[in-house]
Amino acid sequence: MAITAAHVARSPRIRLGMVGGGRGAFIGAVHRIASRIDDQYELVAGCFSADPEKSAASAADLGVARSYGSFAEMAQKEAKRKDGIEAVAIVTPNHMHAPVAMEFLRRGIHVICDKPLTATLPEAKKLAKAATASGVIFALTHNYTGYPMIRQAKAMIEAGDLGDIRLVQVEYAQDWLAEPLENSGQKQADWRTDPARSGAGGATGDIGTHAFNLANFVSGLTLQELAADLQSFVPGRRVDDNGHILMRYTSGARGMLWCSQVASGQENGLRLRIYGTKAGIEWEQENPNYLWVTPLGAPRYRLTRGGSGTGDAAARVSRIPAGHPEGYLEGFANIYTEAARAITARRDGTALDAAVTFPGLKEGLEGVAFVDACVRSSAKNGAWIKLAL
Repeated sequence: MAITAAHVARSPRIRLGMVGGGRGAFIGAVHRIASRIDDQYELVAGCFSADPEKSAASAADLGVARSYGSFAEMAQKEAKRKDGIEAVAIVTPNHMHAPVAMEFLRRGIHVICDKPLTATLPEAKKLAKAATASGVIFALTHNYTGYPMIRQAKAMIEAGDLGDIRLVQVEYAQDWLAEPLENSGQKQADWRTDPARSGAGGATGDIGTHAFNLANFVSGLTLQELAADLQSFVPGRRVDDNGHILMRYTSGARGMLWCSQVASGQENGLRLRIYGTKAGIEWEQENPNYLWVTPLGAPRYRLTRGGSGTGDAAARVSRIPAGHPEGYLEGFANIYTEAARAITARRDGTALDAAVTFPGLKEGLEGVAFVDACVRSSAKNGAWIKLAL
């Protein structure tokens, strides 16, 4: 018997809107690709720029039918349509995350927001409170938590394979801001080095939050306090471009985090090492399909994505056979797809699979509090500071 559409039911694609991410933007295209990889979303509307003409031009480029001149207009009009958006992706500079999210939250529209949650801690707390009260799904795209071997590492720690965690070492090193690129008018450098748009943290807010989130996600530890030494090596730069942070966890474990955007020769050097009483693990983003494991007193060995020795946690977020590279876009897509599962379950009134996990308000609030604590600690010559949650 031939299989027809009548025999294979699937939930309708989630109608997605986007704020930001128009012509000249980097992360907007990444979000759009990620949303389509597993065919869970359809982009139907957007305010792609604060300039209505540029927004309309970007919509035409993308084949999006409904273009808006402001995010407020978009939220109001989409909420009134029977075929209006169900979720919005926010891919603006940091200072716009809170006002944009609030407009859609109050209308019951689910939010998928680029990190960090907001530019300031007071904004983050206000937004988290409003989002919780609204009852919508709120996802934050800390995309590195979506990598299969990161899920494998997390599962191993939860299973006790490493024993009690003692040490966490995480770093995220780049070199793209080693020179004053912001003075050239380069769009990405311009807003990321402007504290009015990026927030008080530079490298700490842009990539340090990724490193901090990844360490928390995999280890399962809770930060108690930190001591930070932040620098702005490029003359005239108004935000930090390098940071060294010591971390103390509530369990007694210790950690170190280094983030830098002036490390010459580094491209996207996100690396995580965690050591317990039984074993240690190592993972690096530029070789994401490998997880190195070193048991205490035994030889080091390598687990590969899709290979023998990995479990369900890695398998459920893998798409292609072992030996084929799978990385950045797929990791991003896993966050979008996990969010889609939550949104679809809410829409259909069905139970959500307990294995579904994605960063949200808790992780977002912790990330902004991390940046806030780093800035305050560094201003006090590296004093130990607790997160102001």
